[in-house]
Amino acid sequence: MKILTVDVGTGTQDVLLYDSRLDVENGFKLVLPSPTMMIHNQIREATRRGDALLLTGKMMGGGPSAWAARDHAKAGLPIFATPEAAKTIDDELEKVEKMGIRVISEEENHSFRWSSGAAVSRPVHRLHLKDFDFPLLAETFARFGVSLTDLSAVCVAVFDHGDSPPGISDRQFRFDYLDERIREENSLTAFAYLSDDIPPIMTRLQAVADSAQEIDAPLLVMDTAPAAVLGATFDPQVAARPHKLVANIGNFHCLAFRLGERGIEGVFEHHTGEIDLPKLESLLLRLADGTLTHQDVFDDMGHGALVYDKTPLEIGKDGWDVAVTGPRRALFRPASRLRPYFAVPFGDMMLSGNLGLLAAAADLLPQYAETIQKSLSGVGNGAAPWDAED
Repeated sequence: MKILTVDVGTGTQDVLLYDSRLDVENGFKLVLPSPTMMIHNQIREATRRGDALLLTGKMMGGGPSAWAARDHAKAGLPIFATPEAAKTIDDELEKVEKMGIRVISEEENHSFRWSSGAAVSRPVHRLHLKDFDFPLLAETFARFGVSLTDLSAVCVAVFDHGDSPPGISDRQFRFDYLDERIREENSLTAFAYLSDDIPPIMTRLQAVADSAQEIDAPLLVMDTAPAAVLGATFDPQVAARPHKLVANIGNFHCLAFRLGERGIEGVFEHHTGEIDLPKLESLLLRLADGTLTHQDVFDDMGHGALVYDKTPLEIGKDGWDVAVTGPRRALFRPASRLRPYFAVPFGDMMLSGNLGLLAAAADLLPQYAETIQKSLSGVGNGAAPWDAED
């Protein structure tokens, strides 16, 4: 059984091809530029050349790609976008237009040409936006003699703010969604869905599903931060603790869960750029003792906090106190008074999200549960790649 897992972040997209015949450590893996960084670089090059641009395709991760599109317009260069692609920059298309990016209809897109007032109109340079490019990954693996034609499932993680109504804070909207999912299922896998079950408000998750029509296998999508935290719990030291704090420090968002034997006991989510080490320590200490409030984080330009069990979690007693994963984990230096433990599930921090995706697949695809759980147990079967040749 093979399952392709792709964890799409702001800086990188991390890929693990799980093969049940192999130890997890022998699975083929790639760490590649993220789709938003790829688009960012292509827009920057178009700006350097002075090209007119047309963004088509689906909503995808913003940040670098959105900033590059805005800067292209600020440079006085023509830039257009179809409605779905424009939502990468902002869900409210009026705001996109105010940036100098003209939104055109899907019908106009098919034969669109741009005229600067000259007698002859000119074509524009087109960029197709999407978070998940299965044909490109399949081609990349094929160049190394690895086929993706026999997959049992595909799992993709992206960060989704959700489609907040006009005038509603997207930070509050996302946190209301987190609260709803935790209260319904109280599990990190509550943030994973098969493609037919994606809530309508989770538009970026749906855009991933819409980008994967060529896949002839079940597709599972999941939020990146819960996937990373769940994956970190497969580090043996983290797994051994019944009560723990696990923080994922991403390039844009810092999210920490307080986990206990009955599930999620608390969570906060902040913007990584808004915190330093003292603030992070304070947030985690208050999450542990049950005093952290939603307003504490929201009023500090974060998303918010939720505490479901206000029973103080004693930290500082023995060993490490907080497990950490994520590309910005260096923010949480070992010298911190909280003595962070840098989780390395199956020896690779970069695969935390992929392993979380695999665990979610075991929950949502019960026909594969036993096989996946055996692999994630860490027992292994001693198999090497040459033992799994078709």
